[in-house]
Amino acid sequence: MKFRRQSLEDVNVNLTPLIDVVFLLLIFFMVSTTFTRETQLSIDLPEASGEAREAPEKLIEILIDEEGAYRVNGRGLVDHRIATLKAAIHKISAGDTTLPLSISADAQSSHQSVVRAMDAAGQMGFVHLSITTRQPDAED
Repeated sequence: MKFRRQSLEDVNVNLTPLIDVVFLLLIFFMVSTTFTRETQLSIDLPEASGEAREAPEKLIEILIDEEGAYRVNGRGLVDHRIATLKAAIHKISAGDTTLPLSISADAQSSHQSVVRAMDAAGQMGFVHLSITTRQPDAED
């Protein structure tokens, strides 16, 4: 008797359901994960209490009013550009970057105005930079 051989089918594993499950898990974890948490930073600024220093004989003083206008040693500038500020500082210092430089800004002036003045001083090479503050009130 002759038996017929059974044809051997290729045994394959169907990966389609496995891939579907992996993609569903990936989507689930992407949706449920928080990538960034935005928080607000609470800052308590320190108070400055100390002895007032005597002003040196030659000082470059940059005054910034609440609108962001600059005055260098009492002389107003025509605009708010950093190039104008650097030119006024250079004219007063005559290129001497060892002179002390003081920045006095109004409490309502923008942070950008103060940073621009500090940037101008730093670009010119001034290293003796100070920012003036006021004494804290006794009521605080």
